[in-house]
Amino acid sequence: MNAPKTSCGVIVGDGERILLGHATRSPRWDIPKGEAEPGEDFAAAAARELREETGLSVAPGELAALGVHPYLRGKDLALFAWTPPVMPDPEALVCSSTFALPNGSALPEFDRFGLFAWEEALTRVGKNMARILAGVGRDMPKGASR
Repeated sequence: MNAPKTSCGVIVGDGERILLGHATRSPRWDIPKGEAEPGEDFAAAAARELREETGLSVAPGELAALGVHPYLRGKDLALFAWTPPVMPDPEALVCSSTFALPNGSALPEFDRFGLFAWEEALTRVGKNMARILAGVGRDMPKGASR
């Protein structure tokens, strides 16, 4: 049996709100995440995915580890949290990570961003992500601006 692949993601939040990206051509919203490259440290992969999918930059050492969770069949999720000094303006974020359509044209993985209250965020993400987020919600670092 193959070892599960690991997707690495970042919850960007301030203790009250969480940043989500809207998955292009999907009804779902999601956190910035993606698979670690072979040999890539999970925190480094999470920071890279955050930069590629939102334009936000964070040093891997600034991410708080929230554990590795069973996510999908054959895929685990290494989850990290980051509380930026100021929550980003969703209108200013840009996704540079793309996927190809059958005709060869490329679309961004996220087509827009939003800040959502924690409970609302759980209703916008897929059921497996909601399960994980609900489980780690109690462990999320609280922002200084409460």
